[in-house]
Amino acid sequence: MLRAGLSERVTQGRGATAADVVVRDVRMLDLVTGDLVPTDIALCGDTIVGTYDRYDGREIIEGGGRIAVPGFIDTHCHVESSLVMPQEFERCVLPHGVTTAICDPHEMANVLGAPAFDFFLASAERMAMDLFVQLSSCVPATALETSGARLDADDLVPYWAHPKVIGLAEFMNFPGVLALDPACTAKLQAFANGHIDGHAPLLSAKDLNGYCAAGIRTEHEATSAEEALEKIRKGMTVLIREGSVSKDLHALAPLLTLATSPFLAFCTDDRNPLDIAEEGHIDFLIRSAIALGVPPLAAYRSASLTAAAAFGLVDRGMIAPGRRADIVLLDHLEECRVSDVIVGGRRVRPELFAEREPVAPIGLASMKAREVASADFSIAGTAGERSVIGVVPGKIITERLSRTMSERDGALVADPSADIAKVAVVARHGRNDNIGLGFVSGFGMQRGAIASSVGHDSHNICVVGVDDADMALAVNRLGAIRGGFVVVEGGAVRAELPLPVAGLMSDRPYEEVHAGLGPLRAAAKALGVTLPEPFLQVAFLPLPVIPHLKISDFGLVDVDRMELVRP
Repeated sequence: MLRAGLSERVTQGRGATAADVVVRDVRMLDLVTGDLVPTDIALCGDTIVGTYDRYDGREIIEGGGRIAVPGFIDTHCHVESSLVMPQEFERCVLPHGVTTAICDPHEMANVLGAPAFDFFLASAERMAMDLFVQLSSCVPATALETSGARLDADDLVPYWAHPKVIGLAEFMNFPGVLALDPACTAKLQAFANGHIDGHAPLLSAKDLNGYCAAGIRTEHEATSAEEALEKIRKGMTVLIREGSVSKDLHALAPLLTLATSPFLAFCTDDRNPLDIAEEGHIDFLIRSAIALGVPPLAAYRSASLTAAAAFGLVDRGMIAPGRRADIVLLDHLEECRVSDVIVGGRRVRPELFAEREPVAPIGLASMKAREVASADFSIAGTAGERSVIGVVPGKIITERLSRTMSERDGALVADPSADIAKVAVVARHGRNDNIGLGFVSGFGMQRGAIASSVGHDSHNICVVGVDDADMALAVNRLGAIRGGFVVVEGGAVRAELPLPVAGLMSDRPYEEVHAGLGPLRAAAKALGVTLPEPFLQVAFLPLPVIPHLKISDFGLVDVDRMELVRP
């Protein structure tokens, strides 16, 4: 960090001495009026010290009439879903103008516990972008799954004083909040003076009032404009999410206006390297929102000023004297076409990343599942109506379907012709040998199996298939490669991507991960899979805090009643 002293900032801001850096001749987006104002931007160390004027500088960055906007803030993300380690995540998103990200290492924490915080904080301390860490509030997320760790309030409090920690991450156990569960209450009270992030899909009316009354101020699970409006009217900042699976921007964009922009920000939650490379990150959300009719001023406010204010980051969010020097230069405002990025007063160039001290990967031996056989995926039963998980493309909410199942030799079988596949969750943390079994519709799978060690939130192995032997091979192959994604057909592995860091992330550069995802998608498509993002869709099937029907290593979970049901 290039922190300069008070006297230098004042004298350079007044123009009494040359600024350290001047971004010359830009059209700056005024977040108050929406005007594009010709100006220079003077920087002293990591701080903006001059705007709306002309400056001399020891270093000049030629703006060339480009548009200057504040650095973008991703208000809620799981770095693990980028499938790369934090420093590679930075290399991936910083060129897209994302200068600040607020992450919840919830995925790694559910596998490894508190060492996940140590890993993320060590990474954040060495990064050029500002990566803030919210302390994971729900490890495990529910009592109906087996995670690799348990974190109580006493485990979280020691991290509270770290400068990269903002507060408590998404509080998914909203039934526990409303029921005043002692473990939930202890965490809420411990972080009452910090930021507490929310997670309350479909919660409304008096129950929403009670949830907000617990001090929870942000929420990213709103999936309709009506739901989001109620939440912002009740004091929440709603984080409009557009990830690789959960895509809420189209539904919420009509709500984002100049009047509501102080109450709506952007987040990605879970976004993979393919989508980042092919579409972008927060820049993609901005250009998509504008294309849907959102006023540019509202979109850029939400991506910066509103985001900063919602999390108490008063030192950023505007291009203004005294604010952190996070600046994005655009070739086109409506298309959010990023051409240059300045982060903490430093221009983003390859050498910026080369200067960082690397952080060693952890969790390389986290895959502890026993070897399975095809018989482990047999579901005893007679033909008739059964509960089936219904996948909703582009959503992590699932439906509870009722389908007529066929029987063979006393066991229920998958039915590709009716788009019904088997789904299983295999415990992989070495705590038990649980295997939860059920059926799922919506993949379109005609043959083979796909498996993932990314399975929110406890990250056991989740496998979807129409052939029991292929399902067993896929699960066992994940153990051999220390986690990741696998596609199997006809007794052979057709594609795989190792993710050995806690079974969630690669230890390779993001370019290699990006290159590996293409063959995986193609192999899944060859099985008949019709979903555009099948692996993340698999990863959300074991998420028993999102309605309506999910699966864990315990079995099928009726999320609305938080109880197990038979397949």
